[in-house]
Amino acid sequence: MAGATAPYTTLSLEHDGPVAVVTLQRPERMNALSKVLLHEIGAVFTALAADSTVRAVVLTGSGEKAFCAGADLKERQGMSEDDVRGLLGLYRESFGAVDRCPKPVVAAIQGVALGGGFELALACDLRVASEGAVVGLPETSLAIIPGAGGTQRLPRLVGVGRAKEMILLARRYPAREALALGLVTEVAAAGESALAAAKRLVAPLAAGAPIALAAAMEALDGGADLDLAEGLLLESRCYEKTLVSGDRREALAAFSEGRKPVYRGE
Repeated sequence: MAGATAPYTTLSLEHDGPVAVVTLQRPERMNALSKVLLHEIGAVFTALAADSTVRAVVLTGSGEKAFCAGADLKERQGMSEDDVRGLLGLYRESFGAVDRCPKPVVAAIQGVALGGGFELALACDLRVASEGAVVGLPETSLAIIPGAGGTQRLPRLVGVGRAKEMILLARRYPAREALALGLVTEVAAAGESALAAAKRLVAPLAAGAPIALAAAMEALDGGADLDLAEGLLLESRCYEKTLVSGDRREALAAFSEGRKPVYRGE
């Protein structure tokens, strides 16, 4: 892996071939979400969205204790109500940059992903957990609610009933239970780190057709709020982007020639 490629102070960005690895770098605070970290998450994902050399992104946290423990409560001490309102806007803006990224984003969760930390993972396309990981949205037990997308992204992932159970009861789920409930995509093998498992998961994405992957995500994400007729129109528009691509012609040529396709995102 190359070293950091941008002057971030609370996260690092490294490139492993076409896979970008973003690591939250606040292990002393269990990678809690400070204002600076939120700004940098938004900035790095905005940059990655425009980087044609990147095919997939892995988002993880430094250290073994936490992917992200949620809000930096120490920083929040003394904040006024208006300060917190502004901070929630920053959460939505930064997590929105993750959500809108046209490259597949996989969260590699080791340790805990709680509150805003799990909401950050929910903004990713897929989630991989280590054997010892724990995920949860405990906000109602702290007299608030998930305010960074949790009440909206979670029911879209697992259904309203399951989301109510998790949020209203402030439940925390270990990795295997989270997998059974559909909260995570995969649990790393025994002795395998979440980061290694995430890289293994994204390997076919990194070699895949970027235009097709972006079009598929646009159709899936955009169709979630549409009725079927509108959703099918969106699907047709997204399909058109792949139909006219050089990658589609390469796929056909590779099939006829009995070789693996080499996709260029053209």
